[in-house]
Amino acid sequence: MILTDPISILKGVGEQRSDSFTQSGIDSIRDLLYTFPRRYLDRTNVTPIKHFQKNQTISLVARVESFGERPIRRGKLFQAIVTDGTGFLTLSWFNSIHFIRRKLKVGLNLAIHGKVEWYRGYSITHPEVDFLESEEGNFQSGKIIPLYPLNQDLKSTGIEQRFLRKIIQQVLDSPVLIEDYLSKSFLKKNNLVSLEEALKNIHFSTNKKKLNDAIRRLKFDEHYLLQILLVFKKEKFRTNKTKPLKDIGPYFGTVIDNLKFELTNAQKNVVKDIHFDLKKDSQMNRLIQGDVGCGKTIVAILISAIAIGNNVQVAIMAPTEILARQHYFSFKTELEKNNIACGLLIGKMKKNDRNLILKGLSNGKLPIIIGTHALIQQDVKFKQLGLVIVDEQHRFGVKQRAILIQKGKNPHSLSMTATPIPRTLSITYHGDMDLSLINELPSNRIPVRTKVVLPQRMQSIYDFIKKECFEGRQCMIVFPLIDESEKSDLEAAIQAHIKLKNNVFSDLEVGLVHGKMTSEEKENVITEFAKKRINILVSTTVIEVGIDIPNATVMLIENAERFGLTQLHQLRGRVGRGAHQSYCILVRRNITDTSIKRLKVLEETNDGFKVADEDLRLRGPGEFFGLKQSGFLKFKIANLVTDDKIIQLARETAINIIKKDPLLISKNNKIIKQMLLETYSSKLNNLNS
Repeated sequence: MILTDPISILKGVGEQRSDSFTQSGIDSIRDLLYTFPRRYLDRTNVTPIKHFQKNQTISLVARVESFGERPIRRGKLFQAIVTDGTGFLTLSWFNSIHFIRRKLKVGLNLAIHGKVEWYRGYSITHPEVDFLESEEGNFQSGKIIPLYPLNQDLKSTGIEQRFLRKIIQQVLDSPVLIEDYLSKSFLKKNNLVSLEEALKNIHFSTNKKKLNDAIRRLKFDEHYLLQILLVFKKEKFRTNKTKPLKDIGPYFGTVIDNLKFELTNAQKNVVKDIHFDLKKDSQMNRLIQGDVGCGKTIVAILISAIAIGNNVQVAIMAPTEILARQHYFSFKTELEKNNIACGLLIGKMKKNDRNLILKGLSNGKLPIIIGTHALIQQDVKFKQLGLVIVDEQHRFGVKQRAILIQKGKNPHSLSMTATPIPRTLSITYHGDMDLSLINELPSNRIPVRTKVVLPQRMQSIYDFIKKECFEGRQCMIVFPLIDESEKSDLEAAIQAHIKLKNNVFSDLEVGLVHGKMTSEEKENVITEFAKKRINILVSTTVIEVGIDIPNATVMLIENAERFGLTQLHQLRGRVGRGAHQSYCILVRRNITDTSIKRLKVLEETNDGFKVADEDLRLRGPGEFFGLKQSGFLKFKIANLVTDDKIIQLARETAINIIKKDPLLISKNNKIIKQMLLETYSSKLNNLNS
């Protein structure tokens, strides 16, 4: 038997079951072996009912004593009473419980997992439940029982836990060829078990150590494959030849001389790193990562001045018109002193204005263009594009960034993000780029004071806002806008604006900006706010980036528990940019243990990297950059939050392999190459055989 054999060759897998497996993405023996258990039942982590404590998350094996259903005000409540011999536990399900009700029988053994509550006895609401065969309920056997993810397609053809365990055992009991792509010496040196041992013990292990060793090896494999992909892409980028920008040029020095502030050491170091890359005849691919307000924009301006001094054009792409206009203003302010023309290209422009921009880019007379996605339209052509800068680059797709780069002959590429990224995620998500970190804020920045408040305090908060406004400062009030309920959230923001304008702040000017407004409408409101004609700006998260109003000192965020921590930190960064003390007030309306913990992080630190670490830990990597939706992570068992040391080992190993064998053509690396092509084929167009 080999791993590529179809699953249909297994005893007990007929045509109907084979079709169900295929619909669930399990076609081959390899797919079956790599269907890892979602959790395990082990007598060492089973808690007897008599030892339960309120709010404890437990695993338990218990027998069904009775069950039934009764109507409640909003539907039906289905309950089961179970016992493990040490006490009784009530399991409760509301409404959608047809599967549970159909399967449950008195005397049946259940594997139960959930959080213990207390109401006239111990109870668990909507527990995770697995139905066990009679012999599996005997935990004196010492077995570690795997519990697999089973979807409805599998269940509909009678594929249950016991059957899945049976056919996986059938494979592992057969002479199955499992080739290992790692040498025995490497495994020994890095304390990794063989692939064959790992695949056996991930399913059927006799003790926890063997199980943990199997998990560690399979985690390494997933991280290693992704790191090889990223290192390969990084090396491929470096082979692209381009025009070296060797000279400092005539503009760089005069731009620095005209600055009204001193660059921080971190900014100076990043400029040196980038200039070092620009001097090479290979394409730069670098990311500037820095906290809100650290001064990435002025670094981009200085690097652009170097590029212009080497007679190439620069394109700066931003994800929103608000941010593009903000950059345009910043670049224009610093560069037009040196007679360097800057243009702005956005979606809706007058035809004549747009044509002038396009002409200036194609004949080379417009050296710098700042814009949105409008820059990647087909009719935008450059005479000599030498540097591409993408801000908040994770908001663009890979193809969108590639289209802009393809408008030049391998131009140097510089990305920027004000979203602090945890180190493990940075190694993974940005592993194909060189990283520069601006980890120092300008010395004149006054830290923003952050406070979490309950709705009962809103009147005193409003009084405080009035006080700030009457002293000449301004305020922003942000409402959440969540995709699933976009309409109602938008209506809530609009209704709140009416109430605040007419009742709470009737003696002040209150403006409104949201994503459904036209670009012109948004720009008019923000301009009025910048000119201090609006005291209080009510907004959705459209102002998350790109608003730079030094006079704004109060950021009030409604329903703060509905935002990610990193997004809250971004919003907080819209204040604290001027000479006065600034404040961020987080209104928590849904009080849970999680919301209390999460928002407390913002109160305790202004360090975006600490905030990002906690955000990653609480939300997981899939939500951090929308990686779940992008298909970027092909992980079944690896974890970016907890696998720090494994990621480092995978990264170092990948760098060594690609350095020695860039196209993975040696005998030992052919297995890796095949695995790479199977997992990341869409991202490996340049890996030729």
